[in-house]
Amino acid sequence: MNMIMNVVLPMILFILGLFCFVSNRKHLLSMLLSLEYIVLILFFMLFIYLNLMNYENYFSMMFLTFSVCEGALGLSILVSMIRTHGNDYFQSFSIM
Repeated sequence: MNMIMNVVLPMILFILGLFCFVSNRKHLLSMLLSLEYIVLILFFMLFIYLNLMNYENYFSMMFLTFSVCEGALGLSILVSMIRTHGNDYFQSFSIM
């Protein structure tokens, strides 16, 4: 039972997060939320792994720092996209 909680459940949650990321391609905000969910599940898996191997949690703090930087970068892209195009739809955003 402990093996299921430590290995299988985070994998299922990660796969569900990837499915939400792939299926929600209409709004940038929903994509950013699903990316943050995936990062949170990866942090959970990293935390479980480091506790099982009796390592220090210093690397998990570095991972959280980089994930906060990734979230701030995503929000700044969202704000600049809303200022230039008026919404966060990918249909109105053209690369050309």
